[in-house]
Amino acid sequence: MLIRLLAALAIGLAFVGCTSSLSHSSGITTETFMIPAFDAGIELHVRNKHPTDEERFGSERIVLFVHGATFPSETGFDIDLPGGSWMDFAARRGFDAYCMDVRGYGRSTRPAAMEQPPDANPPFADTREAVRDISAILEFIQKRRSVAKINLVGWSWGTTTTASYAVQNPDQVEKLVLYAPVWLMAKAPPYQGAYRVGTRESVRAANTRGIPPERIEEVSPIEWYNKWWAANLATDPVGASHNPPVLRSPNGVMKDFSEFWAAGKPTYDPAAIRAPTLLVVGEWDGVTPPSMAQEIFLRLTGAKYRRLVVLSGGSHPMFVEKNRMHLIGEVQHFLEEPTQ
Repeated sequence: MLIRLLAALAIGLAFVGCTSSLSHSSGITTETFMIPAFDAGIELHVRNKHPTDEERFGSERIVLFVHGATFPSETGFDIDLPGGSWMDFAARRGFDAYCMDVRGYGRSTRPAAMEQPPDANPPFADTREAVRDISAILEFIQKRRSVAKINLVGWSWGTTTTASYAVQNPDQVEKLVLYAPVWLMAKAPPYQGAYRVGTRESVRAANTRGIPPERIEEVSPIEWYNKWWAANLATDPVGASHNPPVLRSPNGVMKDFSEFWAAGKPTYDPAAIRAPTLLVVGEWDGVTPPSMAQEIFLRLTGAKYRRLVVLSGGSHPMFVEKNRMHLIGEVQHFLEEPTQ
């Protein structure tokens, strides 16, 4: 009895300072947490979905999804489009699935700089800060589930942050999935100030880049896009109140693109990754084309094993497109297969 009480006390102390909410639906439990970051004044939004009748998970069945440069995690990994949400899919396969928002994104703390004009402050939430936020969430999950390792899935810029974490913490990553991975670029996108804004029209144009024009509606139905865009605005009430409504995104990533990726200096060394790694990309990805994934694949010389998959009929945000289940199924297969 004493041992049980001490264990319960240890778990309670691990969660001091975090707030949470709980709900149940269709055999899946959803929990939401606000976790203190390693930097004072910052709280990080985390969503968890797992089978309702399970509370104990091995490291091979725990996964954290990390977003890219512009949109929060929930609108990619937990949006209910045909086929269901990605997190629900993983939970129904017996996984303990988490998604998180880096500071300045989604439902995590929006620093004061985002309440001022963009050019009034410098960029924030760069790769270094994002990796610190990922580290805080991984520490929370590790304590919560009493595990040392966790699977990581990153999208777009999230591939650089999760890969950086894997390089710095090789003993804490079970498997690594880099979806639409970033590599060196000839020219960085222009930016100015602390954050940038996107409108429904500008984001639509960016999201469909690379899809043959005559197939845009087929691959990315406007009805799906409108639902996804509304979900994004719901995470940014301040931006949504603008006329027209906008989604605000920190510019730390843009600073990194300019200072590192467009300057021939990647923010991590793929050869230092040790975990089994899957690279997956859509054939029509006009933002991080398959050639980038191929370059990374050649450099993953230290990974226990590596795999590169190019999926037909998909672009950069394939997880909210018609062929999304091809992507979700490919990643799930990699996570579930026995480690070689």
